[in-house]
Amino acid sequence: MDTRACLAVACLLACNVDARAGDAAAGGKVFATECAECHSVREGKDKKGPSLYGVVNAKAAQRAGFAYSDALRASGLAWTPENLATYLADPRKLVPGGKMKYDGLPDAGRRDDLIAYLQAVAKP
Repeated sequence: MDTRACLAVACLLACNVDARAGDAAAGGKVFATECAECHSVREGKDKKGPSLYGVVNAKAAQRAGFAYSDALRASGLAWTPENLATYLADPRKLVPGGKMKYDGLPDAGRRDDLIAYLQAVAKP
């Protein structure tokens, strides 16, 4: 790794910046087209899917009163940015037997934007 790359990594670590940082404004558009039909980002407002308010770094399947799949409840996952990115790419691969009806978001940049948006709209 060259000196500039080492400095960039050191800066990210020192500044506690997520290395997969995306564009939250662009992520809002991704949310609107890919997620909003089934999810809300308002605290306590579930739709077909649970509210995603405060989801980043939260334990999976923890919203009281929402009927999660047995597979998601048993997964032991926390929704870290990395786990969210993996899940959003292919939900059935990370949580076989889950009930989210979504084929996945193949574009890594759009996933990063979406995760940045979820981080920006609600910090638990």
